Amino acid sequence: MWRRLARNRWLYLMLLPGIVYFILFKYVPMYGVLLAFKNYQPFLGFLKSEWVGMEHFSRFFGDPLFWMLLKNTFILATYNILFFFPLPIIVALLLNELRKEVYKRFIQTLIYIPHFMSWVVIVSIAYLFFTTEGGLVNEGIAAMGGEKIQFLLDPGWFRTFITAEVIWKETGWGTIIFLAALAGVDTQLYEAARMDGANRFRQLWHITLPAIRSTIIILLILRLGNFLDTGFEQIWLMLNSLNREVGEVFDTYVYSTGISQGQYSYSTAVGLFKSIVGLILVFAANQLAKRFGEEGIL
Repeated sequence: MWRRLARNRWLYLMLLPGIVYFILFKYVPMYGVLLAFKNYQPFLGFLKSEWVGMEHFSRFFGDPLFWMLLKNTFILATYNILFFFPLPIIVALLLNELRKEVYKRFIQTLIYIPHFMSWVVIVSIAYLFFTTEGGLVNEGIAAMGGEKIQFLLDPGWFRTFITAEVIWKETGWGTIIFLAALAGVDTQLYEAARMDGANRFRQLWHITLPAIRSTIIILLILRLGNFLDTGFEQIWLMLNSLNREVGEVFDTYVYSTGISQGQYSYSTAVGLFKSIVGLILVFAANQLAKRFGEEGIL
């Protein structure tokens, strides 16, 4: 083992910053999970606060808000899986079909730009387009003789806006991994397929998609691990008193109870529950992938 370490010492040295990062910011903070089992009082400190066991979990599961939060979070997460996850794959496949590199690079640049905008900017753009007070869309509807629509206040539009904003912001950036996987496909396979009379669609179905299938499966497993992470900042900025019933999720609830109301132990319990669900989903998806012949991540 020591000989292997000495032989690959520079590779291990390159890994060191990443290892230190995960230890300091991912593993050391896990000690704070104990806060979920205590009645934390700032003046008593972490160690001297009273141990209450599962009291916060019982309170959370018995709260009528639990089912509302679970429903809202689950629906938004499902929308992201169904409508957002396939789009980077589709866009990457379309970009891969472009033969002129200039057009390809130009389109890539355009669709990457939204990723670098903050959610404050994205929500502000949505507000400018869809507000009833001078919004471009509503002004267009009014100009055609229609009645203005309360897009930002109507609960029925909330989930559509959240999903659409995620799609616009992250689809382009999500294509990077798939384009890298497509770059590794052997071009001789396409030449052989053309010799056999396969058209572009057949080449896509029988060569391209199988070549990136393992990448798709791995990214799907990782996304399921963050299934309940619907994103705090975006939803918090889109929330208002009229759409809160369909927009309040675990992330915003943790903020409002933990930070705004000072219920640190209770909000930690809520966050821990969400993390446990994500861990279970990762293991379940990994086992399912292995049953279908894929390697998985574990």
